[in-house]
Amino acid sequence: MTQADVRAGEIKQKVKEKYGKAALQVVAGGAGCCGPSDSACCDTVASDLYALDETSSLPPEAVLASLGCGNPTALAELRPGEVVLDLGSGGGIDVLLSANRVGPTGKAYGLDMTEEMLELARANQAKAGVKNAEFLKGEIEAIPLPDESVDVIISNCVINLSADKRRVLAEAFRVLRDGGRFAVSDIVVRGQMPDTVRKSMEAWTGCLAGALEEGEYRSLLGEAGFEGIDLEATRVFRPEGYAGGGDFVSAFIRATKPKA
Repeated sequence: MTQADVRAGEIKQKVKEKYGKAALQVVAGGAGCCGPSDSACCDTVASDLYALDETSSLPPEAVLASLGCGNPTALAELRPGEVVLDLGSGGGIDVLLSANRVGPTGKAYGLDMTEEMLELARANQAKAGVKNAEFLKGEIEAIPLPDESVDVIISNCVINLSADKRRVLAEAFRVLRDGGRFAVSDIVVRGQMPDTVRKSMEAWTGCLAGALEEGEYRSLLGEAGFEGIDLEATRVFRPEGYAGGGDFVSAFIRATKPKA
């Protein structure tokens, strides 16, 4: 096992621990957020992402468990009958919203590696009475679905948490049908990130250290085979106490799998 493999395993375990605790906190009546400083993150990145009419029919726990940085369900322009996959589905808010958008002839999958989040998501699904959704346990680097089985892939501030983004994007490309859409919200960095931040485990689990530079994100999507790549910044922020040379950006990232 290489040093990189060991590091990736450490990151994965810390992410599981953090988001498992976040799920339990929601069950206990609290809320979580993505960032080393929860209050700063919630105020800057994760606030006001969804319209009230979108969330009014969802259980409060689904809204409290939203740890994202955007609204990929709106970004993806989902259509009735489509099959949607949410990478890192957490408490299920984007899966439940997607299921409503694609209607009874469509389906929404949620994929998460954290058992506590899966339990919370399935409980939220039952409370919402959503039938056309399914939550799968697994890792976004090894999606447990067949080739060309999905029309749209969404994700909300999760891909940055992976230590092997090249593999994540290759898997996304594999499960998408020809002409399928990749439409995610994620954190990217503008400028140079100090090595001290890259090496910080707290910064990794806080959605910062794993953020790709904008050009690198585009390059990896192209390498995976995607076309029509577009990155749209939505919010620029600098975390409290951060002394790096660049800014962090919450962004909408779109791409398409070419038609055969």
